[in-house]
Amino acid sequence: MNTSKIVLFSILGLFVILFFWGCNGYNGLITADQGLNKAWSDVEADYQRRTDLYNSVIKVIESSANFEKSTLKDVLEARSKATQIKVDINDPASLEAYQKAQASLQGSFSRLMAVAENYPDLKTTAAFSNFQAQVEGTENRIKVARKDYNAAIESYNLRVRRFPGNILAGIFGFRDKPFYKADAGTDKAPVIDIKIK
Repeated sequence: MNTSKIVLFSILGLFVILFFWGCNGYNGLITADQGLNKAWSDVEADYQRRTDLYNSVIKVIESSANFEKSTLKDVLEARSKATQIKVDINDPASLEAYQKAQASLQGSFSRLMAVAENYPDLKTTAAFSNFQAQVEGTENRIKVARKDYNAAIESYNLRVRRFPGNILAGIFGFRDKPFYKADAGTDKAPVIDIKIK
């Protein structure tokens, strides 16, 4: 076999190796991207579950004629804002806006629940009692879904940034994506003021 054929076969072999490496790397990036899209979908599904629970208890509270309407109005406004935000997981600003809206909804709903404590007739309804039992489980689901989303982001970002995958990621336009961050202020322990009489 002459030298020109050896060089040709070597170049062809190298091309085949690079082709299969490129296909494998690209498919890995696609798989990681789809994994994080699914993880984000799970986060949204759990937030939707919470919104559905909130809607159920809001209906129960609305039927209570004597309930403080201003507190209920705040929750309805926060719910409206939280459900209107569309998230692009490639855009940190939209993710942050979504987190703020969800935190606002949760905060206003917590105030609503505190006010509801002053209404014994409301607290004894089956729907209200059922809600209180379900809300804790839903919040845990949200926490787990956000944790799973961040794990998917970590896996994806590592594929995008590690060599030699970063070469393929750059060629095909895959970029780092933002993590789901804790709500502002949650890094500080709450102040608990217990007054014993």
